[in-house]
Amino acid sequence: MNGRKIFKEISTNGYDAALFLDETSCYYLSDFFTTDGCVVVSEKETALITDSRYIEAAEKNKAEGNLSDDVTPILFKSPLFQTINDYFKEHHIKKVCLDPKLVTLAQSEMLKDACPDVKFGTMADVVLKYRRVKSASEVEKIKKAQSITDSAFSHIVKFIQKGKKEIEVAAELEYFMRSHGASGMAFDTIAVSGKKSSCPHGVPNEDYLTENSFFTMDFGAKYAGYCSDMTRTVVLGRATDEMKDVYYTVLKAQMEAMKFIKPNVTGVEADKVARDVITEAGYGEYFTHSLGHSVGIEIHELPSLSTRSKDTLVEGNIVTVEPGIYIPGKFGVRIENMVLVTDDGCECLTNSCRELFEI
Repeated sequence: MNGRKIFKEISTNGYDAALFLDETSCYYLSDFFTTDGCVVVSEKETALITDSRYIEAAEKNKAEGNLSDDVTPILFKSPLFQTINDYFKEHHIKKVCLDPKLVTLAQSEMLKDACPDVKFGTMADVVLKYRRVKSASEVEKIKKAQSITDSAFSHIVKFIQKGKKEIEVAAELEYFMRSHGASGMAFDTIAVSGKKSSCPHGVPNEDYLTENSFFTMDFGAKYAGYCSDMTRTVVLGRATDEMKDVYYTVLKAQMEAMKFIKPNVTGVEADKVARDVITEAGYGEYFTHSLGHSVGIEIHELPSLSTRSKDTLVEGNIVTVEPGIYIPGKFGVRIENMVLVTDDGCECLTNSCRELFEI
């Protein structure tokens, strides 16, 4: 019933309805994914306006109870913006809220032309602020996505061997997740070996896995519209003492940050806990990105954990904790878990082993 929360807020600001054209907001409000349509949140309902490619599936989902009670699927036959105007007229909607961050200039102009009797206003982040705190059902979907991801890691450590290519490992991870319940990938899989592991977002290719060096895999499943995100770094062969020192420095940084995370902790404070561990070990200049980000319908959401974050954690946030050390021309290590902020700390949602795998 996410639409009811939104309506309560916009109505207190004098709006009759809110209109959303972006796919992510539409999914959050309707529990249904469409690439062509919109959602109108009004006092009466959350109207899911979509075209002939999706209407049958939307109505079936509604009949089966897979959509919120307040969601009404509506077919648009005329151009979308004309249908929106017809809906506004039918329901006597005169003042409509838009999120200025989610509507393009072209869309704004088209709406004004198509809906001459409607006054449009703006409220920033009217949906995003609610997406920050996950409901019980959202948490369960993310946990399911992560359980698929954990199983993929257990599988892939048996698949990795001398003579495999980066792209083969990435493909195997994705095939396993798809065949074990994932509706898709949360993002493009990262699987980079040897010197390439020093690139935090390296792209897998036809390179063979480098023996006796790090191999970093960053991957996640999507389940029922929600994402998971996990990184593990392993060694094909044997790790040197330097590699072990780097690996366990990253692991210590993650563990300390996870112990620190709880409500009222800021993103800056959480980031600093991990960064201090890495700096004290002599690798501070090689931790080149933020500690983490929230995960939900999108792989990168708010709140964030970084040196510039303005966010404060609250119960119900789900964030990644992913410190890393990347030494150019040599190797890199990242270890990433997801945690749910609870009333007095955090719950780890990632169950895969974090000890160094030497395969």
